[in-house]
Amino acid sequence: MISGIRCALAYVVFPWLLPAAGWAGGAGPGLGLAIGLVAIGFNLVSIRRVWALRHRYRWPITVLNTGVVILLLILAAIDVGDLAG
Repeated sequence: MISGIRCALAYVVFPWLLPAAGWAGGAGPGLGLAIGLVAIGFNLVSIRRVWALRHRYRWPITVLNTGVVILLLILAAIDVGDLAG
């Protein structure tokens, strides 16, 4: 859920909607990075929780969350590049 919110903010709200309204033209990468780091934290907590509970779907959940974390790390690197450039 948080990953989806992060993507909506970073790729729709900040680059298109807020600048069209005259607000927050360059805020996207910084806020996207912050939200992405929170999303990574929640995904790691989710992995830890399903393993602690010995949930029967822990492997599929772990694979899914790991994929999301990898994508979020790529997006974080892009955001860092945007902030540095």
